[in-house]
Amino acid sequence: MARVTEKIEARGHPNIKANHKTTFEFTKDDFVTVKGDCILAVKASKAAVDLSLSFKRLASSELARIIFIIEVDGIIELAVGRGSRSLTFTDETAIVSRKSNYVCPKTVMINSNKAAKDFDRVFIEHLRNHDAKVNITMIVES
Repeated sequence: MARVTEKIEARGHPNIKANHKTTFEFTKDDFVTVKGDCILAVKASKAAVDLSLSFKRLASSELARIIFIIEVDGIIELAVGRGSRSLTFTDETAIVSRKSNYVCPKTVMINSNKAAKDFDRVFIEHLRNHDAKVNITMIVES
């Protein structure tokens, strides 16, 4: 079994709502409006386009399993989903995970077991701290 890991650093923001029913997102933008209800963190060190070629290749398979490990203030949340040959990894500002199998340039994982609303609310409270450091590990296996 092949495995590739990506590490991303991001920050929290007071406007994080995390109540979207089908997606979650990390953005390179340094802000989030109250309408950005899928965003979990800002100032991300990578967007979809920045992921390594080896990650993209492995994730571009229907057999790929993708795991997000998201940590803030010692609290860890996991999300698990799938890759797809339809993933393009071309967006320059964000990374999105979806419960559905819909794909756009931001999408890096489909058929996720979680959307923003599914994350623990204590975890989300910590993400609302502007100074919070968010560590994201993405693992793809196939």
